This record gives sequence, C-alpha cells and structure tokens, in this order.
Amino acid sequence: MKSYFFSESFLVWLRKNSIACLRVSLGIVFLWFGALKMLGVTPVAGLIQSTYPFFPYPAFIIFLGVWEVAIGAGFILKRALRITTALMWLQMLGTFGSFVLLPSLFFSHGNIFLLTTEGEFVIKNLVLVAASMVIAGYEIDKK
Repeated sequence: MKSYFFSESFLVWLRKNSIACLRVSLGIVFLWFGALKMLGVTPVAGLIQSTYPFFPYPAFIIFLGVWEVAIGAGFILKRALRITTALMWLQMLGTFGSFVLLPSLFFSHGNIFLLTTEGEFVIKNLVLVAASMVIAGYEIDKK
C-alpha cells in the first residue's frame, strides 16, 4: 500500500532503525532517572519513601538508582539484554506494586479510573514495559 505521508525510503529507514532508537531512548530514560536517584536529587524520593517506608532511606533510593543505571546502560550498550530486560521488569513490578501498597496515593476517592498525579506518573510505565517487550522480541538473540 502506498503511503501518502511517508516516502518509501523513509519507511525503509524507520524499519531499519526504529528498534535501535527505541532501545537507546529507553536506556536514556533509565540512565537519567537512575542518576538522579544516585545523586540524591530525584523528585520522586518522597513518593518512593511514602510507598515503601519499610526500606531504609536514603540507601533504598540509591540502590534503585544503581539498578536503573544498570538497566539504562544495558539497553544503550545492547549488552546482556536478557538480564537487562529481566531487571527492568522486576523494577516495574515494584513500581506497579505501589498501587497495592498505597492505593490512596494513586487513585482519587478510591476510584481506579481517577488517577492522581502520582497515579499518572506510575501508569505511564505501561508504555516503558511495552517498549521493552518490543526490544526483547526483536533484539534478544538477534543474529
């Protein structure tokens, strides 16, 4: 089918480069967010501390930062993608677990359809998970 908005050569370029762009951009997000945690300047420190008060603060924030930097580096450098993806999914499991641990922080008036700002911040991670699924499907064990 002929594309009226994109030239055929641009579509070929997209097919060749889009997965790598997705992988690197996902890596940048994790590297950046992790570095902010490691440096103690993350704007989500209070959110993490409120949701997971049973972990030592600030050591837990720094630990998460190191974890996220490792994920980011793995995606950017295209190294150990199985481990990198597994680490990311474990991290996301903890992120989505916050909905269970402290639902009042994420849902207005107990309604799961009315997200707070914090709820929106967490739910957007569904896109990151989907991106990692695409990367895993196309890049792991690619010959």
